[in-house]
Amino acid sequence: MPATSSPVRFDPARGLAVLRTPHSVYVIRVGSDGSPRHVYWGAALDTDDLAALPAAHSPADSSFEADADPDELAPQSGARFGPAGLQVRYADGTRGAQWTFAGHDIEGGKLLLRLTDRRYPLAAELVYRVRPDSDVIERWVELTHTGGDDSGPITVDRLDSASWTLPTLPDYRLTHLVGGWNSEFQLRRDRLPVAETVLTSRRGLTSHHANPWLALDDGTATEEHGEVWTTALAWSGSWRVTVHRDPVGRTTWTGGFGHDGLSWTLAPGETLRTPVFAGLYTPDGFGAASRAWHTYVRGGVLPDPDRDRPVVYNSWEATGFDVDHDGQLRLAELAAGLGAELFVLDDGWFGARTSDRAGLGDWTPRPSAFPDGLRPLADEVHRLGMAFGLWVEPEMVNRDSDLYRAHPDWVVHAPSRDATEQRNQLMLNFARPEVEAWAHHTLDRLVRENDVDWLKWDANRVVTEAGWPGQRDPDRLWIDHTRAVYRVMDRLRADHPRLRIEACAGGGGRVDLGILARTDQAWTSDNTDPVDRITIQHGFSQLFPAQTMATWVTDSPNVTTGRTTPLRFRFHVAAAGALGLGGDLTHWSEEELDQAATLVARYKEIRPLVQRGRQHRLSGPGGVTAVHYISEDSTEHAVLAWRPTTRFGHHSPALALPALDPTARYLDPDEGTTYSGAVLTRLGIDLALPDGDYASSLIRLRRVG
Repeated sequence: MPATSSPVRFDPARGLAVLRTPHSVYVIRVGSDGSPRHVYWGAALDTDDLAALPAAHSPADSSFEADADPDELAPQSGARFGPAGLQVRYADGTRGAQWTFAGHDIEGGKLLLRLTDRRYPLAAELVYRVRPDSDVIERWVELTHTGGDDSGPITVDRLDSASWTLPTLPDYRLTHLVGGWNSEFQLRRDRLPVAETVLTSRRGLTSHHANPWLALDDGTATEEHGEVWTTALAWSGSWRVTVHRDPVGRTTWTGGFGHDGLSWTLAPGETLRTPVFAGLYTPDGFGAASRAWHTYVRGGVLPDPDRDRPVVYNSWEATGFDVDHDGQLRLAELAAGLGAELFVLDDGWFGARTSDRAGLGDWTPRPSAFPDGLRPLADEVHRLGMAFGLWVEPEMVNRDSDLYRAHPDWVVHAPSRDATEQRNQLMLNFARPEVEAWAHHTLDRLVRENDVDWLKWDANRVVTEAGWPGQRDPDRLWIDHTRAVYRVMDRLRADHPRLRIEACAGGGGRVDLGILARTDQAWTSDNTDPVDRITIQHGFSQLFPAQTMATWVTDSPNVTTGRTTPLRFRFHVAAAGALGLGGDLTHWSEEELDQAATLVARYKEIRPLVQRGRQHRLSGPGGVTAVHYISEDSTEHAVLAWRPTTRFGHHSPALALPALDPTARYLDPDEGTTYSGAVLTRLGIDLALPDGDYASSLIRLRRVG
């Protein structure tokens, strides 16, 4: 295989494919049985001479053991006893696939491996893609029924996007995210057991309880040091990832859309394409992995990454369902005075919506609250210098609504089962073409007639009694509903280029790379308590950049926890993402309003760093945690630090800033003090935290030499 600068190479004589990223190498070998097998994923090799790579392993001597080389997509056939990423059934009852390698294609950074079954009309394309500025490897699969009309359907019980394999390590540790409503994105690190560990959502949404992101290491990696392998699935519906550590030390994982017990049918000529399952390797710890993901999300996922996320004011916690034109306009006037750039009218503006028991599905202004419609409010908000946004929940419907009375068959339901209501609502089946068409038409009209700049797209329930009467393949709704949501969002953005969309699902119940490919940010959690948010935001940042993380300053005591915290602390926690305001401003004192306006202006000064800078997570003695943001050219810096609690006699020491250049000098433009980089990296900076609990600070630094 000759030396070349191409990121993708394939040696037909050896059946060897090599994908290179700036700091890693991924190697695949087509095995003697025609199956692509994993060879290597890790640090960049020092030489182009791949003869040093291990030869293909032969099957183990014992017939009770599996082949040694892991599959890139394991079918349920042959001597394979781990989790199968491909499970299919043919019309005659035969299961699995036995592949013949049918060739490859390379186009720039994209590699396509073509496989065909030896005896059945089934073909698969394993697709790999690398980008020149990222260590992320994108993978997906396209499965096609190649038979004629007389060949019968093929049932797909499982089609994963990819399988990943670690090198042999002395031990294995799994890092993942768990949680629940109001406690999303809780980071967990556990020694990986010798077993199969399943991470999944069976809810039809990404879920509050788990996220399709994980990281693996040998148990010694830290924030800034150690090898880390990490993957993320770009899918917003049900999903499953199975991590398998076998007794002889090999660790693999396979994942994709759908959960256990589902099946889809491929008719002759049909193709099923999986979502992207992306992975990256770094030798420099969990922090470097997060920064690499953030760069990837900004460069390859977000639709408009270079636009500032506006300072939003949202009316929900101030008014609940008790909304009308005059009350919302008063809040808008106060929000504009604080420097808000976007006003979002939340739930309660439509249909018969005076509680959560009615109105969903009827997306016309409630006459008693907005007798002249929404346009007068939108015009006033624009006159105040803010964009105008609306909360919508287009995937859901109340029984007490004109839409449900007209189309009860549009909901996801099984006719022989009683429908479970959650938050007094049912779920519309977007997989039905007529429902998708209704949703696009309704939202398009809403945006056009009311000059809407922003939609907060919510989803406050999950799938139950999943049925689709009359459909030959009812389980397809688990896939097709999510794809229809994507299509509606994509069409709205294409039709209205200045429209922005915020993803929401009862808080952070649908946050993933799939939804972020067509939205600007995600509502992180319905819990706005700043102490809880520190932990939530820490977990969120493992994969997602700060510009996608919607963060609000709300009232104190907090509506969720009852905790009382200072306004400064609430702002400093929320300033770590896309800042928003959500309190009842009509009850804030003049002193609070003045302080809030100052803190909003302060946030805008550091917004480019927070939303587009490199992020370093820090922890220090005395219960201090911090986030350090760095500009692309490393000249501008912002540090947000928090200490929720303090102990008598314990004072917070200086916080080291290891990401600075020890040979440089740095100016604090607010204090006029110049520091040595060596002192800041080794001894740290005095955070000047106020006394007592709920202390916080914001420090800016500028490189001056």
